[in-house]
Amino acid sequence: MLYDLLIGPFAEFGFLRRALVGCLALSVAAPPLGVFLMLRRMSLTADVLAHGILPGVAAGFILAGLSVTAMSAGGLVAGLAVTLGAGAISRATGGREDSALAALYLVALALGVTMVSASAGSVELTHLLFGSVLGVDDPALFMMAGVATLTLLALSLAWRPLVLECFDPSFAVAEGARGGTWHLLFMALVVLNVLAAFQALGTMMAVGLMMLPAVAGRHWTRSVGGMAYAACGIAFLASFAGILVSYHLDVPTGPAVVLSAGLAWAISVLAGPVDGVLARLLRRRHLAG
Repeated sequence: MLYDLLIGPFAEFGFLRRALVGCLALSVAAPPLGVFLMLRRMSLTADVLAHGILPGVAAGFILAGLSVTAMSAGGLVAGLAVTLGAGAISRATGGREDSALAALYLVALALGVTMVSASAGSVELTHLLFGSVLGVDDPALFMMAGVATLTLLALSLAWRPLVLECFDPSFAVAEGARGGTWHLLFMALVVLNVLAAFQALGTMMAVGLMMLPAVAGRHWTRSVGGMAYAACGIAFLASFAGILVSYHLDVPTGPAVVLSAGLAWAISVLAGPVDGVLARLLRRRHLAG
């Protein structure tokens, strides 16, 4: 019974195994980036970029159909254009970068939806907006694995500068840490991971495995490394549980994975030892006593 519930579906169906491997690849690389976005108070930036890639993805779709290579190349160009454009506008006008990002992503989202609606049917539009975890093919799987590998290698080099910039940017500047260069590298990694997640979860939910586990992880530990490990573990569990829930209850897989991550976040908020609701109540009672 337990085998049929937890293992049997993956043993029987190859597309479920590919979906699980793809989600696990995302779960290795995306959550640590989510931790840094959270620490930098940029949690919504990933969502902005997920919508910002849509015009490029739509352009790739119009030119080559549901081609992973074409849509990925277009999405990468659009994502980097939104990121670099926001920085350039911020420097040119003296305004805040998040304001420029918000404006660019709204324009990009509207443009992307218009392009897809004008050239595709409702099925293709749904695929681009919400993804298809169970439709992950070998090229998409190789892309996810490649992005995960590149992200882990880059983080191994950038970990210390990124942590230093999060907690003591003034000291980082004094030490000549080249914060602007590391920031651009970090944002490029975010774009790549959003693009990889798009293949499975679509542009609307591409950041689900990046941000929900990261926000949940902060309730289990105070160290940055601990948060990253906790976030990856939560993302693993959410991927496994979401795919099984989708299979057994016949619900869409992408939303099931994101909802599983959301459930893990809710449990962490309530029962997490670091600033969890129950932990804070117990601390208050102890101090009152």
